[in-house]
Amino acid sequence: MTAGAQQRDEEHYDVVVPTVGRPSLQRLLDALAGQRRTLPGRVFLVDDRPDPSSPLLPEGPPPGLDVTVVRGRGAGPAAARNAGWRAASAPWVAFLDDDVMPGPEWSTDLAADLRECDDDVAAVQGRIRVPLPVDRRPTDWERNVAGLEAAAWATADMAYRRPALVRLRGFDERFPRAYREDADLALRAMDAGYQLRRGRRQITHPVLPAPWNVSVAKQAGNADDALMDRVHGPGWRQRAQAPAGAFRHHVGVTAAGAG
Repeated sequence: MTAGAQQRDEEHYDVVVPTVGRPSLQRLLDALAGQRRTLPGRVFLVDDRPDPSSPLLPEGPPPGLDVTVVRGRGAGPAAARNAGWRAASAPWVAFLDDDVMPGPEWSTDLAADLRECDDDVAAVQGRIRVPLPVDRRPTDWERNVAGLEAAAWATADMAYRRPALVRLRGFDERFPRAYREDADLALRAMDAGYQLRRGRRQITHPVLPAPWNVSVAKQAGNADDALMDRVHGPGWRQRAQAPAGAFRHHVGVTAAGAG
């Protein structure tokens, strides 16, 4: 189906992508524009670059995709996602990272995931596939990124009801990195009586090179764990399905200024 013949799923969901303008953003937008059956209602790009003087999309958005750029505050992905969903208007908001690749049926599968939700379901997580090398042993960094495949409530692909986001006041901006802010929101949703479920849609999450300051970022993530202890108590790891010692690659990515 050509882009001109595609229908726009305006009644169901908008997409929010926090970004600092990595090259992968254009590939993500091309993948969204190339969906076989339906396009997202609107795509909100939250421009969190320190210097937004140059265009975020030098070549413009792909034809057929309704893209709105929202200026972020450079306060991290939690604040950027909040700016994005508050600009959106659809009943559901699908959060995507700017380095993921949705397949050609992603939008159709997402719409099916949302239709299957009961009224008490606040969020539906997508399935994440991390391709690893087949001709050699994966590095420690690659294995770490592959842990996203089993991660609970990762906002690499996570759709929330907008009314639930309003009630929960969105992401807690005290989490300045892409670390634990998604688990915090999921736990607060469950505490409010909502259900969270896994959907059938799937994205591919490529392994980007390890940032030079990943060890520093890992230490910084300890402060986010301490905040989780204060907010949710000592049992939060089990509830969030986050074993001690697990270190999501996004901490390093954010510390490197990549997103």
